[in-house]
Amino acid sequence: MRPRRRRIHVVAPTPPGVRQVTGWMMRHPDHLGDEERRQFIAVLAQCPELTVIHRHVGTLVKILTTRSRQHLKDWVTATRAEDLPGLHTLAGLEKDSDAVVQGVTTCWNSGPVEGRVNHIKMIKRQMFGRAKLPLLSPPPEASPAHRRSRQPPPPGLTRP
Repeated sequence: MRPRRRRIHVVAPTPPGVRQVTGWMMRHPDHLGDEERRQFIAVLAQCPELTVIHRHVGTLVKILTTRSRQHLKDWVTATRAEDLPGLHTLAGLEKDSDAVVQGVTTCWNSGPVEGRVNHIKMIKRQMFGRAKLPLLSPPPEASPAHRRSRQPPPPGLTRP
């Protein structure tokens, strides 16, 4: 019998994941490495929708960093014109436009408050299901029946 031939399987490199492409898109272009930049440009070349999203995200980042009220309205209008449902939900900021404009144009934010609320919710989630009956009932020595049944020690056994 002839020995079996081994087949060599050539495995193509795996395409970048959604999180990786999102990370490239959200990072400043100067902070991308050469290999990351090359891969990101290749992904954008294969998907024109991602190119449009990248352009709109970059514009929004510039609006938020410069705190430009008028450009925000122009961005929402331009985003509504595109056929990208994912951006339409973000462009839905116009429903509460006064609050959004205040949030963009002022230097104040609710970060510390939101952080504290997040911390309290985390503690609540950690304790969920742990409050059983023994934790909710008063301790035994605090009950009136326990106090009545307790006798004082004999006079010779008291501590000094």
